[in-house]
Amino acid sequence: MTTDNAAAMGNTDWEREPDPSDSLRTFGAVVQALREHAGLSRAEFAERVRFSKHTVESVELGRRMPDESFVERAEEVVGNTGALRKAARHLTRGEPGLAAWFRRWARLEKVAVSLCTYECRLVPGLLQSEGYARAVFDNSIPLLTDGQLEAQVSARLERQKMLYERPHVPFSFIVEESVFRRNLGGREVTRELYDQVLRLSAPRNVTLQLVPLEAEAHACLDGPMRLLEAPDGRRIGYSEGQQNGRLIADPKEVGLLHHRYDTLRSQALNPKDSRGLLERLRGEL
Repeated sequence: MTTDNAAAMGNTDWEREPDPSDSLRTFGAVVQALREHAGLSRAEFAERVRFSKHTVESVELGRRMPDESFVERAEEVVGNTGALRKAARHLTRGEPGLAAWFRRWARLEKVAVSLCTYECRLVPGLLQSEGYARAVFDNSIPLLTDGQLEAQVSARLERQKMLYERPHVPFSFIVEESVFRRNLGGREVTRELYDQVLRLSAPRNVTLQLVPLEAEAHACLDGPMRLLEAPDGRRIGYSEGQQNGRLIADPKEVGLLHHRYDTLRSQALNPKDSRGLLERLRGEL
């Protein structure tokens, strides 16, 4: 089979990964390192593994899931060390519905022994109703396909299970009152949202505080944040912006975020008054 024919087969049989996983990126980096150690250019390597140069590049950048023939041929070319075969066993595709920059935090979230969230843009994902989540994703630019939207909504609702599956983990939420007044999705969606938030924040391990519109002091003007404590005692933070997210592990920086969050707790309404405000907002609809 010629390289061109193999390339055509590769382009037909393989699809670009919509959300490359960390394991795909790591595998690709290993392929590139071994190729370069063997003194081969991408074009030379592509000819030997009988796939196109474009396909080799996509694998090395973590954009494609390599099939078995690619792994076997690449192994032979780089010396049959077994490294690629072993690494390929651990390859996983991206997690559907979760942004690539959020996945590491989502994995930490599942095992955290405490979780704190401050939001000023929208209702936190862990508290969203299905209708509200659909309204959020329906406003995405560029527009999501029907399949992408369903995957996003499903992933968001799946994450919420931790609130009632982990009753001994404390969850703290501080949210701006203005977020609940936005009426995203319309009156019916907003009414359903209020009911959902009131229900999910009722258990003893879940605390919800609202920052009122008339608050004269505010410790978190730099934007939303998430904080958690890992099982080993480490404290980790996360901040998110336009098309990106940042995991924060530096103890000094995380300590500063905790200080800001604790200060905002004292500036926000207490949990009882926060629920009262939310109930009043619901009654106004």
